[in-house]
Amino acid sequence: MKGGIYFCRIAMDNDSKWKLWLKRMGVAGFLFFLLKGLAWLAVFYFGVNVVSGC
Repeated sequence: MKGGIYFCRIAMDNDSKWKLWLKRMGVAGFLFFLLKGLAWLAVFYFGVNVVSGC
């Protein structure tokens, strides 16, 4: 019985570590794609300005 309780404790610790990791990656992923999207908007905006200026 003691081994089962120990296993449960390890599983809960791993579960909380995964949740923390996913939360960090979620924020980092959101920021990455936000900045990537803003960069593409800037590329299209300045690209149209360069082409229309010719």
